[in-house]
Amino acid sequence: MAKKRVLVKFSGEALAGENGYGINTQILHYISEEIKSLIENDIEVAVVIGGGNIIRGVTASEDGVIKRTSGDYMGMLATAINGIALQEAFEHANLDARLLSAIDMQEIGEPFIVRRAKRHLEKGRIVVFAGGTGNPYFTTDTAATLRASEVNAELMIKATKVDGVYDKDPNKFDDAVKLSKITYEEALSEHIKVMDDTSIALARDNQMPIIVCNMFEKGNLLKIVNGNRDLCSIVE
Repeated sequence: MAKKRVLVKFSGEALAGENGYGINTQILHYISEEIKSLIENDIEVAVVIGGGNIIRGVTASEDGVIKRTSGDYMGMLATAINGIALQEAFEHANLDARLLSAIDMQEIGEPFIVRRAKRHLEKGRIVVFAGGTGNPYFTTDTAATLRASEVNAELMIKATKVDGVYDKDPNKFDDAVKLSKITYEEALSEHIKVMDDTSIALARDNQMPIIVCNMFEKGNLLKIVNGNRDLCSIVE
């Protein structure tokens, strides 16, 4: 039987915990244990990490002092910092991991090459993708969809702080309704902010299912990969 292959997208903010910035090592430990449960169940895992706990390119360039392109490159460097932290956390949990970067930084990680990434996955290594797409104006959401498509993942999981997609903010509205299944077209036309429009369109073009779930519910990732759809929303 062919192994399952998934890509999990974590936001940089998730690593910060309640502080809102920096890296919380307890969060790193939690993530490594969740990913470990997938590896122990013979699932191949790739990870894309954001950099919002350190800097966001769009925010850095808001007042015009920093150009948008420079701000985005700063954000890509932030993902490399988070990628190193994740790789260390995985190795601390006795997992084999490799950091691959879209920007050449040979002292800290390998350059991103599709065949190399696939080979690492085939050997049971966790592949951490850093540097976004390597280009400004593209988010790490788009990078996640791109990498998932390139390595032929079966699905992409966006690990968030909520258990799915709602028709309105569940933190503000008691009558918010969870949408268990959404089409790509609905997500785009109704501006449901699952991910940015570019990443959703790319997922649609490559028939890549997007699953949105709560990363802080222990055991969620494994249950979802094994087919439990009650714990998430799916865009397909």
